Amino acid sequence: MSEESTKGEVHVVHLYPREMSIYGDLGNTRAMVSRLTRHGYSPVLHQHHPGAPFPEQAHLVLGGGGQDSGQARVEADLEVIAPRLRELAAAGTPMLMICGMYQLFGNAFVTVEGKRLPGLGILDVTTQGNAKRMIGPVVLSTDFGDVVGYENHSGSTRLGSGQAPFGTVRSGFGNNGEDQTEGARTGNVVGTYLHGPILPANPAFADALIGYAAELATGRRFEPGTLDDAFADQARTRQVRRLVG
Repeated sequence: MSEESTKGEVHVVHLYPREMSIYGDLGNTRAMVSRLTRHGYSPVLHQHHPGAPFPEQAHLVLGGGGQDSGQARVEADLEVIAPRLRELAAAGTPMLMICGMYQLFGNAFVTVEGKRLPGLGILDVTTQGNAKRMIGPVVLSTDFGDVVGYENHSGSTRLGSGQAPFGTVRSGFGNNGEDQTEGARTGNVVGTYLHGPILPANPAFADALIGYAAELATGRRFEPGTLDDAFADQARTRQVRRLVG
């Protein structure tokens, strides 16, 4: 469909799909492209790879988790595009960063050996590597309702004094297994450890990000279509009941 026959183009940027997209995180991008289409918009997907120029238009930015080797391969490029990402974040561009990319959007990652690796500083969080892994299903209370997913991380993340979390842990470990926080949210930028992928199981959260993106892209209020999310709602409700009653 042409842009004239839809509600408008929305440019989606997937950061490092080869290096940072494990545990189903590619499903977030597929879910966003699908939902945008079903809402009547024309998604334009850009896959940003290390060394490539950053897309001129970006209304929604997604990033996933990766092994330590994957993070190492993207660090140099991330430093190059950091000013653009900070500019977009300040302008209200919605971004969803999962696990490894969540850590890289923070202030720093401190390795088990004590080496401090700087991050982008878009989210006021610091992550400490440790030997313990935090693995399992998660239920959160968030501004978008109950959110479910699956975590698998060894990094222990602490929020800065003024940093809001993405959600409050009702079941699972979250950022560090101690303070009941999970993820971080600044403006329309969300970082979280939840894989799954997170968006197909949590359509209200997905549509909130789409709404921010659609308004940014078109200059008009989000015009949602009528979508049937019965299966996703049923799956999420079952996980919530199973884990927290």
